[in-house]
Amino acid sequence: MTAETEDSRTPGSRAPDCLKCLYFRVSWDPAFPRLCTVFGIKTKHLPSVEVFQATGRHCPSFALKKGLK
Repeated sequence: MTAETEDSRTPGSRAPDCLKCLYFRVSWDPAFPRLCTVFGIKTKHLPSVEVFQATGRHCPSFALKKGLK
């Protein structure tokens, strides 16, 4: 296993910030206010948390919104 692979599976490593992601949206549903258009999930938590819980890896589809650093 490479260091990159180990890092992506480590719960303590940093997950991408969904609020800065091109695919993050705010939902109209107050019970599930956050959504990811790539994975098609609506959640109470950040979508990156749900992706990590389901796969054990951090989101592979993160793309920084235009104009952000």
